[in-house]
Amino acid sequence: MWTLERVGAVVTRVTGVALSRASVWRLLTGRLGWSLQRPERRAMERDESEIARWIAHEWPRIKKGP
Repeated sequence: MWTLERVGAVVTRVTGVALSRASVWRLLTGRLGWSLQRPERRAMERDESEIARWIAHEWPRIKKGP
């Protein structure tokens, strides 16, 4: 996940200009129109039907034990 510090480090490396965290925030939100986003916690490959099948059939067997 990108942080203000990471973006600031890239800006400094590419342009040679060091920006404060507040300046990086203003650059991203004000001038570029970007917004705060967080990644989804669920995998793209998630198969809901397989999860439902596992919960219905495998979990009770495992929970019951030998």
